[in-house]
Amino acid sequence: DFLPLKCDACGEVFCKDHIRYDDHKCSSAYKKNVQVPVCPLCNAPIPVPKGEIPDVVVGAHMDKNCKYNPAQQKQRIFTNKCLKPGCKRKEMMKVVCEQCGGNFCIKHRHPLDHDCKGSSHPISKA
Repeated sequence: DFLPLKCDACGEVFCKDHIRYDDHKCSSAYKKNVQVPVCPLCNAPIPVPKGEIPDVVVGAHMDKNCKYNPAQQKQRIFTNKCLKPGCKRKEMMKVVCEQCGGNFCIKHRHPLDHDCKGSSHPISKA
């Protein structure tokens, strides 16, 4: 059976087995492609004007407009510095003393370990 079907991209006539763009290797398929490509560096969607090839547009974006910053990939995790004098340790999460409200590392978290000045007497002798 040959039911003539017209390709909406290139305008050629095909049977039902060859009407798909891939089946007849349509050279104009990119005109009908409605997918929005994403930049592999900055993950931003790149609008492609009708009739232009997506690979060329994404390449131009990467060369000129890309906001990719390699420094953003390496964000600091350990940002909470211990307030004990002489200690340079940093923790991922804040460890706050209940008495003085200071931020300390795991080693100096107890009031007796950082010479706490928050109250007159420590709660425990941990």
